[in-house]
Amino acid sequence: MARSPYRLPKIPEMTIRRLSVYTRCLLQLEEDGVKTISSQDLAERFSLNSAQVRKDLAYFGEFGVRGIGYYVSGLKAELQRILGLDREWPVALVGFGNLGSALFHYKGFARQGFRIAIVVDDDPEKIGRQVDGVPIVASRELGRELKARGVQIAILAVPPEAAQPVTDQLVAAGIKSILNFAPARLRVPRDVRLKHVDLSIELETLSFYLAKGAR
Repeated sequence: MARSPYRLPKIPEMTIRRLSVYTRCLLQLEEDGVKTISSQDLAERFSLNSAQVRKDLAYFGEFGVRGIGYYVSGLKAELQRILGLDREWPVALVGFGNLGSALFHYKGFARQGFRIAIVVDDDPEKIGRQVDGVPIVASRELGRELKARGVQIAILAVPPEAAQPVTDQLVAAGIKSILNFAPARLRVPRDVRLKHVDLSIELETLSFYLAKGAR
């Protein structure tokens, strides 16, 4: 497969999101023993858009082989490399309440190469404990602990009133990517990537369609 240079700022974010979907589809095909597949067959099997698949992949190079399509294992490996999934990423989980505990025990992170290396919580009853071998430390130790473990990604699962102060601590400690589950709008420097996951908004979207159908 020939690869061409690509520049992330010019690539639509939705394309990056779809690469994750394609990677999961290819993983399923690999597990099913499929060796090669065309963009059309890939689209039909997983309810994708074949033209969109080809357009998204074209940002990163030429991966198809005329008369054959895509080599499933090879394309999966290339997309994992592009997404940074060809390595393990240590992650800090900040907040170990009900949501934080559920996120900690979610097995999907580890399967994709994201290993929770440290948990941060200021509850005196939790500080100093370990959960499945992962230490729980106080936020005052954040800078030292993150640097020692080479952590650049953090998951935020704290109450909304604590979200901005904790985010400021994370940024000061060198964190460059934050996945925020707190229902709060946060401010970060331009060189820090911030993603919000608001579960209530997702439910409101579903309720809109239910209400629309009931009218």
